[in-house]
Amino acid sequence: MKIYKLKSTFGWEGDDGLGEQLIQQILAGEKTATCAPKSLYSKDELSEVYQTAGQLVTVYDKHDNPRCNIKVTEVFETTFGAPDLRLVKGEGNGDRIEEFQEDHRMAWAELIKNGELELNEDTVLMTELFELVQE
Repeated sequence: MKIYKLKSTFGWEGDDGLGEQLIQQILAGEKTATCAPKSLYSKDELSEVYQTAGQLVTVYDKHDNPRCNIKVTEVFETTFGAPDLRLVKGEGNGDRIEEFQEDHRMAWAELIKNGELELNEDTVLMTELFELVQE
């Protein structure tokens, strides 16, 4: 597998297997989008995210093992309260916004609990749409 300069990591210590589940969904072609609250990015990180559109990215697991490559097709902002349906569908939730919101409340629960994230209807989400690249 070719390794690209740009890197995206799915998973973190204590994620109860969520990172691996997300990678498996990418490999199966079921996951074609990802998002994170804009407030969690530094100014430099935001600049980098916007520049990933059209770029090839290597996906790593939480143990820093390269797993697959994706091509980022679009980067945009949406809100948690009214997420773009391309994000909702790309996250594997069909068109069920409520399920998307509940899944992300659970995924970000530790950040919310620790006061690192205030999640509400107006929270801006940085969104990346992507496709799996077979190599």
